[in-house]
Amino acid sequence: ELFMSREVWTKNFLFLGYVRIIFMLVSFYFMPSSPWIAVSLYLTSEFLDAFDGHAARALNQCTKFGSVLDMVTDRCSTTGLLIVLAQFYPRYQVVFQFLVVLDIFSHWVQVYSNLLTGTQSHKTVAESGNAFLKLYYKSRAVLFTMCAGNELFFAMLYLLHFSSGPSMFGFGLWKVIACITFPISLTKNVLNIIQLVNGFKAVADIDIKDRTKKN
Repeated sequence: ELFMSREVWTKNFLFLGYVRIIFMLVSFYFMPSSPWIAVSLYLTSEFLDAFDGHAARALNQCTKFGSVLDMVTDRCSTTGLLIVLAQFYPRYQVVFQFLVVLDIFSHWVQVYSNLLTGTQSHKTVAESGNAFLKLYYKSRAVLFTMCAGNELFFAMLYLLHFSSGPSMFGFGLWKVIACITFPISLTKNVLNIIQLVNGFKAVADIDIKDRTKKN
């Protein structure tokens, strides 16, 4: 059984997932005092997220293990950065805490509801589900834009703690990028709220069906 499990752990595409985790953890180490090293490693880890799924499909090596590894890495990386932002911007600590709770809560409920319905991936939304959520998960362009914009916004807030960045039209570059990506980040977190409600509704519907069967 251990040998069979090892075959799953050592799938070729999972190498990218393991590299993501290493880069994420090392970036956390450098975040307090070395912004360039930290943000380079962090964004590289996030950038690789766009390729591990493609690699798995290209190699015909999609696994539930890989899906869980990818999703949990996403949650942990964002949480780690938001914890640092809460320290850098104590005035907005409760906002960052809310974003952490929302991100974890919404994805966990989505995963759990899909497990109950026998759905293979947390990115699968039922045909009767929310239209915006279906667009978010079914369109790779929309999914990439939302996730990349969200992470880039948080990364710019991180860099702004140290400097405003190179001047661009009289404004610091980090602030310019933050302003551009803020609406994307806001939209992404609104989608998290929709995902949370959608997940709870799916679980409630299952409870109603189970109760009907018993009666």
